[in-house]
Amino acid sequence: MNYDQTVSYLFHVTPAFEKIGAGAYKEGLSNTLALDAHFGHPHRFFKTIHVAGTNGKGSCSHTLAAILQSAGYKVGLYTSPHLVDFRERIRVNGKCISKKRVVDFVKNERSFFEPLQPSFFELTTAMAFVYFAEQKVDIAVIEVGLGGRLDCTNIITPLLSVITNISFDHTQFLGSTLDKIASEKAGIIKPQVPVVIGETTPETAPVFEEKAQQLQAPLFKAETFRMDQFLDPALSSLQYDDLSFELKGDYQQKNKRTILCAIHVMQTSTGLVIPASAIQNGMRQVIELTGLAGRWQTLRTFPLVICDTGHNTGGWQYLAPQISAQPCRQLRMVFGMVDDKDIRTVMQLLPKDAVYYWTQASSHRAIPSQQVQAMGQTYSLRGNTFPTVAEAYQQALSDASHDDFIFVGGSSYVVADLLTSLQ
Repeated sequence: MNYDQTVSYLFHVTPAFEKIGAGAYKEGLSNTLALDAHFGHPHRFFKTIHVAGTNGKGSCSHTLAAILQSAGYKVGLYTSPHLVDFRERIRVNGKCISKKRVVDFVKNERSFFEPLQPSFFELTTAMAFVYFAEQKVDIAVIEVGLGGRLDCTNIITPLLSVITNISFDHTQFLGSTLDKIASEKAGIIKPQVPVVIGETTPETAPVFEEKAQQLQAPLFKAETFRMDQFLDPALSSLQYDDLSFELKGDYQQKNKRTILCAIHVMQTSTGLVIPASAIQNGMRQVIELTGLAGRWQTLRTFPLVICDTGHNTGGWQYLAPQISAQPCRQLRMVFGMVDDKDIRTVMQLLPKDAVYYWTQASSHRAIPSQQVQAMGQTYSLRGNTFPTVAEAYQQALSDASHDDFIFVGGSSYVVADLLTSLQ
């Protein structure tokens, strides 16, 4: 098999959440532990940072990796989902795993894993850990796939755990209340390992505090972290706004505080050496250093085109006001969602004065565009339907004047289809 055939095989032979949703979710770590034993426990050969949360974990993971790279470490980065190429999930110092290594891994190991019938995510996590060990990374930033407690990344014992925030998402797996979801995410907290919590609510704070106390894990809340807590005077004398951050979504301000709190804990509790210059450089160049895409990403300026992977209520509480505040002659929204999100709550947040181009991503989980349109009409949102994201975008572009604003989003998969079509 060549590379394209290999990736197609991975998606079709192993159940992939991106493709089929709930049917790909495997509760428990038995497959992960079997794969880990087969490969000789590769995650034990490098240090790790573990990042969970409902929103922001991708941005935080990439930025922490960029900062660690800037500090001179060889850094592995494991994230999901990918937007254009499967290899985006597994990077070392920002460079994707090679096509040949993906092909060789599947070719050499399929006789072992096919009888095991792992999920797509279980297998790709094993591939990432094997690759990071082969590459002799100093440290890897590992993003949780779904939840935390039973996520297959949770076999690691990291130097630091980070939980960005808790809001309603994947409730069919994680629970229907914030405290239940928090309990699942808190499953990444390990004995004596410091944990940074990005945001808390009255429902989630006691969950994290109790879990950390049980495990004697030092707990740090980013909400109360101040710049003057940095020991380095080059940082402690600054304000948050003095640090330039390449990621421009309004929601990134809370991620920024979480990242800086995490760096402070790394400096004081883990033995990692991270100078002020590395923090400044990593935050200023996170896209260049890691390849991060789809976070309030500007694709063109006249008309202004921005895409963002925000895909649930927590994300849209920040996106909707930022979109509405953007000065323009006419706002045009290329929009679609997938079937396990709270689309009705998101619809209530969407700007009323936009022209909508309702569409559906190429995922089997995408809500049909006609259904999205019908829901939109109940919230007085007007627009036509398009069978693909590319067609919706091209029509929006064709309709737009020089000073219009086109926003593309609603789902990671909508953004993925757009970026793929533009390549």
